[in-house]
Amino acid sequence: MKVLLIGSGGREHALAWKLAQSPRLTKLYAAPGNPGIGEEAELVAINTEDQQAVLAFCQANAIDFIVVGPEAPLVAGLADTLREAGFTVFGPSAAAAQLEGSKGFTKDICAKYSISTGAYQRFTAAEPAKAYIREQGAPIVIKADGLAAGKGVTVAMMVDEALDAVDSCFDGAFGAAGAEVVVEAYLDGEEASFFCLCDGTHALALASAQDHKRVGDGDTGPNTGGMGAYSPAPVMTPDMVERTMKEIIEPTIRGMTDSGHPFSGVLFAGLMITKKGPELIEYNVRFGDPETQVLMMRLKSDLLTLLHAAATGTLDQMDAEWRDEAALTVVMASRGYPGTYEKNTPITALPEADANTKVFHAGTALKDGQLVATGGRVLNVTAMGDTVGAAKATAYAALAKVKWENGFSRSDIGWQAVAREKA
Repeated sequence: MKVLLIGSGGREHALAWKLAQSPRLTKLYAAPGNPGIGEEAELVAINTEDQQAVLAFCQANAIDFIVVGPEAPLVAGLADTLREAGFTVFGPSAAAAQLEGSKGFTKDICAKYSISTGAYQRFTAAEPAKAYIREQGAPIVIKADGLAAGKGVTVAMMVDEALDAVDSCFDGAFGAAGAEVVVEAYLDGEEASFFCLCDGTHALALASAQDHKRVGDGDTGPNTGGMGAYSPAPVMTPDMVERTMKEIIEPTIRGMTDSGHPFSGVLFAGLMITKKGPELIEYNVRFGDPETQVLMMRLKSDLLTLLHAAATGTLDQMDAEWRDEAALTVVMASRGYPGTYEKNTPITALPEADANTKVFHAGTALKDGQLVATGGRVLNVTAMGDTVGAAKATAYAALAKVKWENGFSRSDIGWQAVAREKA
């Protein structure tokens, strides 16, 4: 099977690494990719925002299957363009991708189909939003409605912070994504990321992970796209997984079909495990980053076969096998992230990969033969272990071998699971 992978981040490097292991794969292309992905695939220099350019490449190269990694091309309708031309695509339609493209759309689906989530209101102007916040009090959550690269959410512990977040959205901090704001109730509990494949009718549970959104140790500082993750998440017990499927995932799939937007692809549920059980924080319509890096380390099954089944409506015939061990990834980011940071700083050494350790590239490039950091989140140092604590020790030992003066990382990834293990 000739496969084209769309994307250039750490998530796509992890997907490329796993796809390359499939016996069904004959050729893997990636557009635009990065130097790490280039070790697994042939990189294609096309602008993935240009849907016609992507289509022309697929036609010229007789591509059998396209895997779309990031959310932006999905929300923009790339999967629709390719499907209309007869290609098999992993990823939802633009209509179904609204589950990530619009926080308000998702909240309305939850309300209509009785899916457990925090109470909310949608606003298109600042003053009514502020009045609602003053009425509700803090803590409270403010979200830019559209895509904001994981940075459009403010969990405000004080009313003034919430009011400032509203102003920030409507003043253009997140561009068009902030033209509408969703204000929702604060959910108290432990967060978890839960993934399942969907083919429009059936859902196949994959695995859980726990992300670390805040930039600093002890979960301090501003939200980021994610500073590290581990899998599995201990809070996602078999009972909690079963409840999540029955109370959240399955009603969503039915609701999307009833609404005329059947969902095909990966459904990534950001959950808060509260005293009542699982509640939905938000949906993403693509694999998580950096959660994918730990999921792919643990996945035993053929990823290509699973993704193709989701794209062709045969998911009910599939099962996913996982390694029992834990996996943990630590993000190395450019100093200054998630604010401004220097680009094109040299990375002079990386640790060797082995059976239990892998460095996935995120924001990297080659300049005159030198590996350089071009993004905010740059490397994902990932390791396996019998416990989260063991995986953490191996990952940080590998991270110590990275030579990149402008890089930084959190030192406490996995702290909740490690505390459980020591208890």
